[in-house]
Amino acid sequence: MNATSRPEDAAVSPGRIVLLTTSHRVAPGLLSWPAWQALHAADRVLCADGAHPQLPYLREAGIAVDEGAPTAEELVAACSGGRTVVVVATGEGEPALTDGLARLAGSGRVSMPDLELLPASYDLPGARLLDLVQVMDRIRRDCPWSSQQTHKGLAKYGIEEAYELVEAIEDGDRDELREELGDVLLQVVFHSRIAEEHPETPFSIDDVAGGIVAKLIHRHPHVFGDETATTPEEVKEHWLRTKAIEKRRESVTDGIPLGQPGLALASKLASRVRTAGLDVPLPTGEGVGYELLALAARAEAQGVDPEAALRVAARAYRDAVRAAEGLSS
Repeated sequence: MNATSRPEDAAVSPGRIVLLTTSHRVAPGLLSWPAWQALHAADRVLCADGAHPQLPYLREAGIAVDEGAPTAEELVAACSGGRTVVVVATGEGEPALTDGLARLAGSGRVSMPDLELLPASYDLPGARLLDLVQVMDRIRRDCPWSSQQTHKGLAKYGIEEAYELVEAIEDGDRDELREELGDVLLQVVFHSRIAEEHPETPFSIDDVAGGIVAKLIHRHPHVFGDETATTPEEVKEHWLRTKAIEKRRESVTDGIPLGQPGLALASKLASRVRTAGLDVPLPTGEGVGYELLALAARAEAQGVDPEAALRVAARAYRDAVRAAEGLSS
């Protein structure tokens, strides 16, 4: 009670309830300044979970925390006399308590304290990736099928998911796109989890992410360094030049996977030659293969993806076939 308060004012003051929520994706103890202020100023701090990860850090900061799960009526009574009670919410967010407070407020039977929801920590962008890693850890440990999978056994699924992602992009289906991106991401996390178990050269999802972060920074000096690039072509040229130095490649064709679909392979070769500024005539020969090579190179020079263009034409052909059969697409 401050110097200007009167006893009768305190007797009728309904007090204040602060529901303090935290994110399990943020390290315990890393709370916002308003949260620490509310905790230190509270007349009482409650938590229903005695194993809540925040409790050791709160107590280390000198905050007394009572373990208990009061009812809505008990909590309102604890606020009488203008007292402030902070409830450190469990992972579920205390739905039973908040529902009870809502019913009590709607009844009109009691004078309700001020209610405040105070987020003490927030998820950063990408925080749900931590959930994915945790879920994958458990599945790898407890699922009879997932626990037996290998890189080689999962390889076909990576290819399938990549093709399904391309299809979702070409269909323009946003919901399908989001789902297929998740399926592709699962392959990355799954392989990374398997890699942790290698007896000689293990690596984790953090190593995978750290590697690509370092690569992106190194190959974008116009973003993270002093170099400049004003066109996409300049960016691509620097990317390939840096990549050749990193990989110690002797030819612009090094690193192009020969097992990819033929049109994509031909287009990639033509792109590397054009970007490097080489003047290499296309080989001449008889047969459809050489004709397709020439078409792929021409498409690449015009900025057209020959694989995508052929898929568009193939879909039109499929629709024509279904129309001839009297079927809808």
